[in-house]
Amino acid sequence: MTRALPPVRGTLTELRPLADLTWLRVGGPADVFFQPADEADLAAFLRGLDPAVTVFPMGVGSNLIVRDGGIRAVVIRLGRGFNGIAVEGGQVVAGAAALDAHVARRAAEAGLDLTFLRTIPGSIGGAVRMNAGCYGSYVADHLVSVRAVTRAGDVVTVPAADLKLAYRQSELPEGWVIVEATFRAEAGDPAALEARMADQIAKRDATQPTKDRSAGSTFRNPVGHSSTGRADDSHALKAWKVIDDAGMRGAMRGGAQMSPMHSNFLINTGQATAADLEGLGEDVRKRVFQASGITLEWEIMRVGEPAAK
Repeated sequence: MTRALPPVRGTLTELRPLADLTWLRVGGPADVFFQPADEADLAAFLRGLDPAVTVFPMGVGSNLIVRDGGIRAVVIRLGRGFNGIAVEGGQVVAGAAALDAHVARRAAEAGLDLTFLRTIPGSIGGAVRMNAGCYGSYVADHLVSVRAVTRAGDVVTVPAADLKLAYRQSELPEGWVIVEATFRAEAGDPAALEARMADQIAKRDATQPTKDRSAGSTFRNPVGHSSTGRADDSHALKAWKVIDDAGMRGAMRGGAQMSPMHSNFLINTGQATAADLEGLGEDVRKRVFQASGITLEWEIMRVGEPAAK
């Protein structure tokens, strides 16, 4: 297939297995895996790519199940050329491949408060796409704009308002690749910001299975969220609570388990397939609906095809 693809300065790999690139360590191969050398390489590739070919931008795989049959697409994964972090006045400009935790720490060192990013797994591109948030703060509260390469290969700057950020979602056209994001942040004392992040890490490690293979929260909290993406904690039901009430804490299917430590975390105990993980998630959704009438929505993205039978 690579013979029909535009020439690149980066790396193109056919049938590249993706399991080792996801936090859950499952999934089949991408038809083609592209690691662009830089923004110009990415833009030229997309400009020359047949419009009929599907493109799937992939981050660090922290919130992703790739099905066992793999992905019938060109998977694009940004690397070192896209992970820069710069502080400009009261703003932080971060490459899409920069890890959320690194951005939070770099901002804190400069006396800027993006501490909510510290415990969010993944990279900035994914955080923007999912309007990631915790501790009452969301990407929507801080995002100024993103720089992206369109499916046609044009480089554009998109104001945050145009992304229509909502709870765990955004509106970005199919095949567009975010390459950079600009955030505004309030000033703070670096030492105090660092202490806050240390406290957040301690609380996370005490309540979440951070040493297991998981992909973060499996399901969205079912109700109590406004269209801005800000949680209304006084009214929100918690996904873990309705899962507990349905008796699914610790439930298993094959090598997949709902964590006994935090029932909204789906974990690979060692030998799970993508089918095990997704199947267990669907078991949980069914049992929760039977118990409470609530339909849980996946927070983990599931992509690709099931294994051939």
